[in-house]
Formats: sequence, structure tokens, C-alpha cells
Amino acid sequence: MNKDLISGFDLSVSDINAIFSLTKKLKRKKISKALSGKTVGLVFQKPSVRTRVSFEVGARQLGADCLYLAPQDINLGSREPIKDVARVLSRYLDAIIARTFSHTHILELARYAKVSVINGLSDLYHPAQGLADIYTLIEKAGKCKGKKLVFIGDGNNVVHSLAALSAKLGLNFSLATPKGYEPDKKIWAQALSIAKKTGSKIEHGYDAKAALKGADFVYTDVWTSMGQEKERKKRLKDFRRFQINAKLLKAVGKKYSIMHCMPVHRGEEITDDVIESKNSVVFDQAENRLHVQKAVMALLLKQQVKSKK
Repeated sequence: MNKDLISGFDLSVSDINAIFSLTKKLKRKKISKALSGKTVGLVFQKPSVRTRVSFEVGARQLGADCLYLAPQDINLGSREPIKDVARVLSRYLDAIIARTFSHTHILELARYAKVSVINGLSDLYHPAQGLADIYTLIEKAGKCKGKKLVFIGDGNNVVHSLAALSAKLGLNFSLATPKGYEPDKKIWAQALSIAKKTGSKIEHGYDAKAALKGADFVYTDVWTSMGQEKERKKRLKDFRRFQINAKLLKAVGKKYSIMHCMPVHRGEEITDDVIESKNSVVFDQAENRLHVQKAVMALLLKQQVKSKK
């Protein structure tokens, strides 16, 4: 594995398999001393429920201490240069988990930090979420190669992470967005290039019903993310035909599972009855954030120790 986890593109198939193999073991054995004596720092520009709790609890279950640095504690990118923060924190911590608005902040932290930097979310990628999602999919389906994952909604950071991992693992990934909400062109092109080698079918279109045909997993996310509040009124109008509801799901035509990275705006991107249905694996996804991230931290810090010898 690389020193840092910035996006799914950083991981080889063997890296992903190693993460998932360790995840399975750690999920069975809750407590481990793999990171005893280590200290992990959470550097957050954005508040969070799942990301903070899963990383913090995960670090402690592995025997590490965990320090939470709230937005006002550091004011990353404004109070002092990020490269200074990265170099100072490297003297105190064994790993940095960063949750930022701008992806460039993640890149700068990783460039100057001597310890591992894990992207806990940026405007371009959410690799920890993507890994937990694919792990959940494999848990439910037994495999991912040849299965079809459909994302209905905004071409956002979660989409970018799912596209990267799907392409690498041979998972078919279909995306349906309103016009004007397409994924990043360069990121999408990178996923398509990888998919040509692995046989994964990566598609994007504007028709939710067409995308849903033959889906094994149906995924959505909020229409208005943190930092986009001024766009809310427009987004509600633009996405109104992309709501995951019982009527739209008739287009699937087979047994399927419902996924969502949470938080859920019930009644907007997805209806309450769908979230609460027997098809929903939403809370399994949320739980698996903990187990997958424990595996990521354990593997990166173990590698870090080896590199110092």
C-alpha cells in the first residue's frame, strides 16, 4: 500500500483484498492491540457523526489513543500554512485522518506529513465510505465481479470513490444524474480506462429508470451536501425525478438491496418506506465503516513501522 489513502485509485486489487480480509477478522474479533502505543489524530473541517465515531472508536479498539481536532481548533488552511500543520502533527501523531472541504488540503497534508494521511472525506473523494460500501456489497452478494451497482443522484465524491473501486474489482457501476450534476470528467475517464482492463462496465446517463434495470444494489445520497446549502432550492427542483421510491424501483425487475451513505434526508432523495424496507442494508454499511477503517489504519501503520526499520 501507499503511505496514504487519498482515493480508491491509490489501491491495487491486492491492497483492497488485504483490507477486506483483515476487515473480516477484525469484525469477528472486536478488540485488538494492533495499534497499542500509537496516537491517531482526527483533523476535521466538517463535523461528522459516522466518520468521527467510527475512526475514533476503531482506533481505540485497536489499542491506540485518538485525538479529535475540531474545525475551530486548527482552522486548517487559514490560521497557518497546511504544510506547517502537517510537519508539526507528524512529530506528535502516528496517523492523520482528515475531513476537509477542498481536496487540495488533503493532498498538501499528505505531501508534507511524514506519517500516513487518510482521507476521511474531501470534495472529490470519500475512500473510506467507498471501501465500506463495497465490503458490504460483497458480504451480501458473496462477490462483486459481475454484479451491478446503480447510483441515482449527484455525481459527487462518493460516486468518484465507487467508480474507482468498481473499475478495479470488476463490479458493474451505472450512474444516473440530472444534467449539470455529472461526475468529474478526469476522474470518470480514469475509471473507464481501468474498467477496460478489468471488464467492469462503467456507465453514466440521465435516465434513472434505464440505469436501474437489472440492478443488484441501488445507491443514493443526499441531494444537498454540507457547503451546498445555498443551492438547496435549485437542487430540490433539479433532482425531483431522481427520488428512490417504490414506483421508481419497479424498474429494477429483480431482487435488490438499498444503499445510502447517510445522513438520510427522508422524503427527499429516498422515501422512508424504502429505507425501512427489508431490502435496506443502510445500517450494515454504517457499521462496516468501523470495521473497514480499523483494517485500513492497522495496515497503514504496520507498513509505516516496517519502513522505518
